[in-house]
Amino acid sequence: MMPMRNTKPTEPVNGDNEWEVRPGGLLVQRRDPTEEQNRVPPPTIRVRVKFGSIYHEINISSQATFGELKKMLSGPTGLHHEDQKLMYKDKERSSKTYLDVVGVKDRSKMVLVEDPISQEKRYIEMRKNAQMEKAAKSISEISLEVDRLAGQVSALESVISKGGKVAEKTLLNLIELLMNQLLKLDGITADGDVKLQRKMQVKRVQKYVETLDVLKIKNSTAGTNENVDAKQVQEPPASQRQEHIISNGHINTASPNQHDRYQPPSFPKSRRSVGNFSHIPAALKQPQQQQQQQPSSRKSTSGEVVVTTQWETFDSTPTPLPAPPSSSTNTTHPKFSWDLL
Repeated sequence: MMPMRNTKPTEPVNGDNEWEVRPGGLLVQRRDPTEEQNRVPPPTIRVRVKFGSIYHEINISSQATFGELKKMLSGPTGLHHEDQKLMYKDKERSSKTYLDVVGVKDRSKMVLVEDPISQEKRYIEMRKNAQMEKAAKSISEISLEVDRLAGQVSALESVISKGGKVAEKTLLNLIELLMNQLLKLDGITADGDVKLQRKMQVKRVQKYVETLDVLKIKNSTAGTNENVDAKQVQEPPASQRQEHIISNGHINTASPNQHDRYQPPSFPKSRRSVGNFSHIPAALKQPQQQQQQQPSSRKSTSGEVVVTTQWETFDSTPTPLPAPPSSSTNTTHPKFSWDLL
């Protein structure tokens, strides 16, 4: 890498002035720090301005603009500087024009007239600005109210999302309040930034109203589900309503209408009972027939076995029956247990 060579600034043609190198490497002429102090200020001139029938003398710098002169004339004339029109040499001068450029000197004369068009424009602008300020203030107040209502919407959403239920009137009142704020926003006329703020608040209110509509549907659905669950708890399904047989021979059901629907199976030539069927030998048939004398007692087809009922109780154990004698001619009947689980 080749070493860089330091270049010396070239000497100026005029040796009286000195040059200096700025940190960026730019070669400039050295300034005299006392130059600003030694500079002669521009001369002050006095101009005569006629407004109506009155002359106003104003002392002003010769290098000032007509706009600065208008501001100085606002006090004595009572006219706003934007409503003034200065005529110099029968020609209207712009507010950005310099006095010395157009030849204004000491004791120069000018004519000041009121500009009705500029005044009307200024009034329109002032009225527009006042409307914008009023609209901005109204939108700010509506925004604060919407913030307060948004807190209530969040609280209701939290309750309903957890399975809770709120009064439907509360949701309707909150929706009505938000709709009132939306009507206020629709009545505001604005332009520019204020219009954007209004549009943003309208979208915000519409979002909260849609959220409340969804919460209203969820709240009503939750209430219907609770009623259905309560009804299911009061009336259990048919699969859970099982019949139970008590020791005294009666049937207990979970529903009072179950007695009407229950139809026990029928068996030919047998008696419904809770006990167990057993056969009795022919030797015991005659004493039992004499004691009972009931027309409902039936004999078996063989004539040697009688079907009777042995009642089963919880207080005492049943009396065992004597074992029937073994006989090849006796037929054995099956036992039917009526104890249902």
